[in-house]
Amino acid sequence: MMSTFMSRNKLHLVEVVVILLALFFLIPFYFVLVNSFKSMPELLKNTASIPEIWRFANYQRAWDILNLPLAITNSLIITIVSTVGLTTIASMCAYRMVRKPSKFNNMMFSLFVAAMVIPIQAIMLPLVKILNVLGIINSIPGLVVSYIGLGIAFSTFLFHGFVKSIPYEIEESAIIDGCSPYRVYWSIVFPLLKPMTVTVVLLNTLWFWNEFLLAQLILLKPELRTIQLAINSLFSEYTKQWDLALAALVMSITPAIVFFFFLQRHIIEGVTAGAVKG
Repeated sequence: MMSTFMSRNKLHLVEVVVILLALFFLIPFYFVLVNSFKSMPELLKNTASIPEIWRFANYQRAWDILNLPLAITNSLIITIVSTVGLTTIASMCAYRMVRKPSKFNNMMFSLFVAAMVIPIQAIMLPLVKILNVLGIINSIPGLVVSYIGLGIAFSTFLFHGFVKSIPYEIEESAIIDGCSPYRVYWSIVFPLLKPMTVTVVLLNTLWFWNEFLLAQLILLKPELRTIQLAINSLFSEYTKQWDLALAALVMSITPAIVFFFFLQRHIIEGVTAGAVKG
């Protein structure tokens, strides 16, 4: 009886600690949201206080000045195309490596794993030079190709572990029935990859939507800038428009937060299932 009481107290203590940690990590969101409704003088006066007057005009001004409809459209196109392309290529690549083991496939998988430890800062200049030679610098396709190339290693690694957990007997039955390799993959294997597919889509979508450094290097034309580049344009050497920037930031992170909460339960499910075998 005493042990049960002690275990319950420990559980309650852990819950309290987790709640306090959650509140601590939500503090930055409070500052962003509250200060997005303030004027610049009021914001500089006290960043922690509730606005004396809730200025919803900050959102309208940021929407118009930054041309956010165009920036959001560019971000959506880049995010959707990059995510679909990366998910398709990585899943097929992992499936081929698992089902057709060879020295070449094992070597390629080892290279993918090794590439995961290379920081993007180490390859930025060579990447820009390659895009320039290919003639796709300063274009949305150039950024999409870069995202797919940089994300293929980690996504393939995730799919690789998950494919191992799929019984090969299912595919053998389909092959006996006369299915082609592509039909087997798209009709049988890919639907079974749903938990990991959702995980890969979620992680890469959040990355592509919030990425700034690579987009700044590749997209130089104002009409091509993403929402993150549009927000950054409010800051210069002599001017920092925090009131508009915070309002724009709230509008930029809202879709990402909604998307995350809609799919976040699949992350643990996908990663855990992929780690069961192999």
